[in-house]
Amino acid sequence: MPDCGKPLATREVMNAGYVTAIAALAGAALGGLTSFASSWTTLHAQMKAQRLASSRLSRQELYKQFIDEASRTYVDALVHDKLDVSGLVGIYSLISKMRVLSSQKVIESAARIAILITDTYFQPNKTPTELQAMMHDGGVDPLLDFSDVCRQELETDLLA
Repeated sequence: MPDCGKPLATREVMNAGYVTAIAALAGAALGGLTSFASSWTTLHAQMKAQRLASSRLSRQELYKQFIDEASRTYVDALVHDKLDVSGLVGIYSLISKMRVLSSQKVIESAARIAILITDTYFQPNKTPTELQAMMHDGGVDPLLDFSDVCRQELETDLLA
């Protein structure tokens, strides 16, 4: 700042090259920052979409396993009076997994099915005629509500 006391006409003027260089550096920095922000936002959105897809796939597989296990155990309960403990353990294991991943409605529906299956073991065995009648009146499909609740959850996507 030795020029501060000199008259304006005698002061050295800032070289125009400096202004151009500073403007170029500022432009490059701004462009780099914009590019970084854009890339980060895109990557963040992609990662969120992957998490949602992975969660949905996990839940779909879990629900399929539950439907398979519950169906098999329910049919066993209809025609046998000896409790299939391994089937019930499998069902309760799947319900416990649902408690980590699923909505409360899905968990409650699955728990109702487990209770229905357990209660069915303590009822008289069904004859082929009774099974046929159940098929015609829809009484052999206890998983209908569960399937509907699962479909609704997956359509609305629990984590969205």
